[in-house]
Amino acid sequence: MDAFSSTFLSTVPPSTKLRSPATVTRSTSPPSYVPRPYISSVRIEEKPPTTTTTRTPPPQPPKTQPPPPPTSNASPSVVAKKRVEPKLSTTIFNTFDDIINKFIDPPIRPSVDPRHVLSQNFAPVDELPPTPCEVVQGSLPPCLDGAYIRNGPNPQFLPRGPYHLFDGDGMLHSIRISNGNATLCSRYVKTYKYSIEKQMGSPVLPNVFSGFNGLTAAATRGALSAVRILTGEFNPANGIGLANTSLAFLGNRLYALGESDLPYSIRLTSTGDVETLGRVDFDGKLFMSMTAHPKIDAETGEAFAFRYGPVPPYLTYFHFDANGNKKPDVPIFSMTRPSFLHDFAITNKYAIFADIQIGMNPMDMIFGGGSPVGADPAKVPRIGVIPRYAKDESEMRWFDVPGFNVIHAVNAWDEDDGNAIVLLAPNILSVEHTMERMELVHALVEKVRIDLRTGIVTRHPVSARNLDFAVLNPAYVGKKNRYVYAAVGDPMPKISGVVKLDVSNGGRKECTVASRMYGAGCYGGEPFFVAKEPENPEAEEDDGYVVSYVHNENTGESRFLVMDAKSPDLDIVAAVRLPRRVPYGFHGLFVRETDLQKL
Repeated sequence: MDAFSSTFLSTVPPSTKLRSPATVTRSTSPPSYVPRPYISSVRIEEKPPTTTTTRTPPPQPPKTQPPPPPTSNASPSVVAKKRVEPKLSTTIFNTFDDIINKFIDPPIRPSVDPRHVLSQNFAPVDELPPTPCEVVQGSLPPCLDGAYIRNGPNPQFLPRGPYHLFDGDGMLHSIRISNGNATLCSRYVKTYKYSIEKQMGSPVLPNVFSGFNGLTAAATRGALSAVRILTGEFNPANGIGLANTSLAFLGNRLYALGESDLPYSIRLTSTGDVETLGRVDFDGKLFMSMTAHPKIDAETGEAFAFRYGPVPPYLTYFHFDANGNKKPDVPIFSMTRPSFLHDFAITNKYAIFADIQIGMNPMDMIFGGGSPVGADPAKVPRIGVIPRYAKDESEMRWFDVPGFNVIHAVNAWDEDDGNAIVLLAPNILSVEHTMERMELVHALVEKVRIDLRTGIVTRHPVSARNLDFAVLNPAYVGKKNRYVYAAVGDPMPKISGVVKLDVSNGGRKECTVASRMYGAGCYGGEPFFVAKEPENPEAEEDDGYVVSYVHNENTGESRFLVMDAKSPDLDIVAAVRLPRRVPYGFHGLFVRETDLQKL
């Protein structure tokens, strides 16, 4: 067990009382200082650790609030937040929804049972206003002045019926760093769905990934949703997305993203608070939705993106200039059936898409009672390559790559004067388990080379470990890179550590050159690389830090870790104890202070 594990695991389980923060700052919504009590439906008890702070107080700090009284036996809605009394129509609709959840489509499978999905550190937390943190090991490097923000699902209301991990409302967990001090803030992305359900006091929109498993469930929930729309409870034209997947900084604006909706503009205040500014359609040029994984060219400032859907064109490609102005759509009609296109890659010359075995699966939903998104084992995966600045799809080329199923791309680059491309991506083995049994999935990072003159595709693995959520130095997006930092699934979706890969190693040997395992009962999330000198063209590719949130399930404590990317053991240079736990989530982004000022 390494030094971090020994320190982290020796923490005494925290008190059941929550100490008030040292300072009280402005909040965009009412703060909740009382942790959620034990919730039987998700088998989790909040255990926020008592902390001290190393932050120097402002000249005239507000008076410290007294500690809250011991938690009573009141219901969660009374203790944690003010109860919203629903309208009569909402009560009637909720009654029908309960009938569907109990008798027509109960959550009988573990993958959609909220008692299973929302257990341990997957359980939701309340919003947290900006709260000082304690640096408990080392010191925060000056290059980290800015904010690390991570997105992830955090349902506003505990589900009454089936619930999939992908269905939760987006919550941003931001740690703002300035002069070696850190402040944590957790806020919901104020999507239309979040706002309308908060106003109603209960869930209104159905869960996409878990609410339509089977013809009967789809028909009943679809009919109930139609009635809610007709009576004016919600308007789907305002968006039904969750904004729970990732973040992107483009055109000097920060966005929270989910691929089923438009981006939501976000900003951070000077106090470290997180505010949602609104849903953005880029002057009416962005239609309906956008990928949660746009690619930003660090040299040009351009952003490249796409959307996909269940009706033709199943894929539409587009990009933004450095000022955030959207360019015309390029519909791709050569994709002849709907596919689950979560991510893609770019090079200096091309955009690269993976048409995988996961897609819209209405027949399995109707006759097999499964999800509308599922795997087709008879389909042959393929890779599509189109010029980066294509005006239409006339130059789109497809290459069959049997057994290659990509959920997340790592990077891609041109070789041989642009006559070949190389793609790095985790290949999802046993793809049929991706939606239902993630713990059975093994992702093997592969290097795939396509000779555009001959059409020959060659591929080989770069590591035998179960790796996903892989990142690189952002300055190397679309360019040949050497180092990759990937999360170790043990099993997925839990992350037990991070490894550094040297993908320049030839042949078929293991490319792992450094690793950091978090220790028994400790799990993290997607790593993110922050360069020490992002403006220095002479800086080495791995000269920087790898950061991530890590949670200790033995003590209920969460920390923000900063690791030296160049060291062979990814040595910890700083650890920040967080004032309360941060649930496991999806993708994050580090935004420098200079960019935060532009917001």
